[in-house]
Amino acid sequence: MAGPVLLMAGLTATPASAASLLLNLEGVLTALLAWFVFKENFDRRIALGMAAITAGGVILSWDGWSGAGPPLGTLAVAGACLAWAIDNNLTRKVSAGDPVQIAAIKGLVAGTVNVGIALARGAEMPGWGTAVACAAVGLAGYGVSLTLFVLALRSLGTARTGAYFSVAPFVGAAVSLPLLGERPAAAFFIAAALMGVGVWLHLTERHDHEHNHEAMTHDHAHVHDEHHQHEHGPDDPPGEPHSHRHHHPPMRHSHPHYPDIHHRHRH
Repeated sequence: MAGPVLLMAGLTATPASAASLLLNLEGVLTALLAWFVFKENFDRRIALGMAAITAGGVILSWDGWSGAGPPLGTLAVAGACLAWAIDNNLTRKVSAGDPVQIAAIKGLVAGTVNVGIALARGAEMPGWGTAVACAAVGLAGYGVSLTLFVLALRSLGTARTGAYFSVAPFVGAAVSLPLLGERPAAAFFIAAALMGVGVWLHLTERHDHEHNHEAMTHDHAHVHDEHHQHEHGPDDPPGEPHSHRHHHPPMRHSHPHYPDIHHRHRH
């Protein structure tokens, strides 16, 4: 609920191109919470990538700050990133569930509460044209995006999903330049380069070591790969991928992997 409100407040005081790149801080904050609060593994390469993304965010934050006071627009966008970082880590806990259902519940709750608060403060309902445009933005930017994000959390883990998601602000920034006619300062391009390096370090990561799988029973969509060699009952759905409750026996092996729902082990 807090994230979208803070983002809208920040966009009123921050150029769209800078705000788009500043949203990379969501990935950084997501990773920091995942590493130090939820104990997800990371290595030097991942840490360097996050450091580069953070440096780009700092440059954007200080660009144009006159010293008269803190950049409130930047702080608002950063606050939105923190809200979503907390949300991302909590969502990982339920990422094995139906991603469409998760997105629908989260959107329904947050949207209903925020609309209620706005109406209570005296806001008026927008015209049909504005409402339809907002609905279209919400469908793509929150509904479809969140559904795909939950699927990525299931397969990649929280920190890496946040890092890969950092590609999105580059697209937003690139679109804002010709669409809105903005002319960013040199700091914008320096920040973009740093953030690009950070994302590249994450995208080229390879994590491979011998590891143990503890016994686990859960339900999610899967194919019969090396982690899903199990018996089926008469009521289990045919074809692949399919979803049904299944059991994973203990296993020890080595292969490249991410901290997905089957690889959240100690290092």
